[in-house]
Amino acid sequence: MSQSASIPTNSAPFSALPSIHTLLLEAKAKKGLTFDAIGKAIGKDEVWVASAFYGQAKFNAEDLQKLSEVLDLPHAELTAGLGEHWFPYRGLGSAVPTDPVVYRLYEGIMVYGHPIKALINEKCSELTSTNESQFGDGIMSMIDCYVKVDKKPDPKGDRVVLTFDGKFLPYAKW
Repeated sequence: MSQSASIPTNSAPFSALPSIHTLLLEAKAKKGLTFDAIGKAIGKDEVWVASAFYGQAKFNAEDLQKLSEVLDLPHAELTAGLGEHWFPYRGLGSAVPTDPVVYRLYEGIMVYGHPIKALINEKCSELTSTNESQFGDGIMSMIDCYVKVDKKPDPKGDRVVLTFDGKFLPYAKW
């Protein structure tokens, strides 16, 4: 990849990111690395690494040391920008996303959100001692969640497979 690779900091989503995240993305581009390659080098999953590059996850001290080595960035600069004092502000904000990929994910939740919720509630219901189903009132954790992105060949054109593997958290009753 080009040594002069840069990120267009005047356009979304980069314009909303702190400069330290732009630095990470530019270093990734200059090295010609994928999130998967970086993840393997620092011992993390590619989706988690991408999330951290976009400010949605927090690197620990060991991650920052390894990242410094992989991207040839000064460790002190990474620690100053993303050290123990820094915490992610997660989410996309309140505006409807305009990027086509992000919008389609948003659209998928808008269309299938309630049906998915109903199925989670049905499939995660508890059985009583008499094998009667109780309502599974709860949520899927996005804190204790693994996300995978895969490509699946298909005669009509390759397909994208998204997997959200989240822990079921029942609402407390008191």
